[in-house]
Order: sequence, then C-alpha cells, then structure tokens
Amino acid sequence: MYTNPLYPSLAFALILSVFSSCTIVRPGEVGVKQKLGKLSNKTHSQGVVWFNPFLTKVIKANVQLSDIELSISLPTKEGLSVVSQISILYRVNKDSVPMVIRNIGLEYETIISNVFRSASADVCSEYYAKDMHSGMRAEIEEAIKSKMSATLSPQGINVHAVLMKSIQLPAGLANSIEQKLQAEQDAMRMEFVLRQERLEAERKIIEATGTRDAQKILSEGLTENIIRLRGIEAFLELSKSSNSKVIITDGKAPLLLD
Repeated sequence: MYTNPLYPSLAFALILSVFSSCTIVRPGEVGVKQKLGKLSNKTHSQGVVWFNPFLTKVIKANVQLSDIELSISLPTKEGLSVVSQISILYRVNKDSVPMVIRNIGLEYETIISNVFRSASADVCSEYYAKDMHSGMRAEIEEAIKSKMSATLSPQGINVHAVLMKSIQLPAGLANSIEQKLQAEQDAMRMEFVLRQERLEAERKIIEATGTRDAQKILSEGLTENIIRLRGIEAFLELSKSSNSKVIITDGKAPLLLD
C-alpha cells in the first residue's frame, strides 16, 4: 500500500498550526487581541483564546493586586530628609486594560513609581518629621494615596494603599524625639503622683474637720446634769462587779478629783 510521504508532514503542520492559533489566559490575567497592529477593545478572561497567528497576537496583562517596593528620601516641613521604605499596592482595572496598553504600555510600574515620588514630595513637605512617627502616619499615607489616585485612576490603574513600613529619622532628631517623649511620660507620671497627693490631702482635711466637729458637738452636749447622770451610771456598773475594789470619789463621780 502506497502512502504519500507528505501526509505526516501535513498532519504535523496542521497540529502545529492549531496549537499556535490559541493561547491560554491564566487566572489573574486579561488578554487583548491585536490584529495588524490595531488593538481590540474587547478583553478575554481566563481560558483559551483562539486567534489567527499570521494576522493577530494576544497581549496579556496582569490584573492581580500587585506591590511595588521603594526606598525613598522624603522631604519634611522643617527641611529635613527622612528615609522611608514604601509599599504601593495597586491593581490594573480589568476593563481598562486596552486603554492602559495604548496610553502607558505594560511597563506601568515606572509610571506608578514616578507618580508616587511626586505625590509623596508634595504631601510630606506639609508635615513635620515627628509626624511620621506618630498617629499622623495613616493620615499621610491616605493623603499620598488620594493624590496618586487623582492621576492614575483616569488611566485605569487603581491605587489600593500606600504603606510607610519604616521611617529612618536623622540621628539627632531621633534622639530629640525620644527625649521629648520620655519627658512627656515623666510629666504625666508626676501629674498622676500630684493628683494622688492632692486627693490624700483632701481626705485628711475632711477627716480632721469631721473629728473637730464631732468633738465640738460632744463638748457642747456635756452639761452638768449629763455628767452627774453618767457618774451615777458608772457607780451602778461598778456595784454589779463581784471583785473587790477601792473607789476614791467626792460622791459625785467615780473619779479622784482635785
């Protein structure tokens, strides 16, 4: 039986053509067809995408949440430079991938970094260096994010967060801030001690006032008749005792009186 030697070659070429006519878009990616240099506005999510390899190619873009790490020197309001480790979390809008490819290209991390440098310089120059070590850090991060979003969101890139992970202040300033914080803690501790002392002094005054008032009331209530009655009651109590005793008295009270 005669077999044309071209058949295996044709079969191989057909298989090769089939495989070269498709591509796989993975999870977290978006594919866009480019036919004869013209970019389509339609995006393709994960799965197999078929195309004519002689006229068309598929450009893939990552639409997952991504991270850019930067080490940058930030200016402050007093004219100092603060070194900070920055993390920028961003994502390319899936529906905006064709626009991003047209206007920016796939090397958009450089654009994001440059936008951040400009936004951070504008924002940080309004704050003192010590603010970056305080609770105002979140406020600074949010201000930088808002300024970046104003530029990048219309371009199809969403900035999710700007994180200042570490702040390295100039040595002299860092020591000054630590000394100030220590002094503030000492002042707060002293204020607490003084408050306790004032409360204790007030307690003693109230206690002394109460004792004085009680003695005054008691002295005002001790009339001659009450003293005589208390003496009689004392004699009666002594008479009930079975023990022998000697009582020296003037007949009015069970006491030795001058």
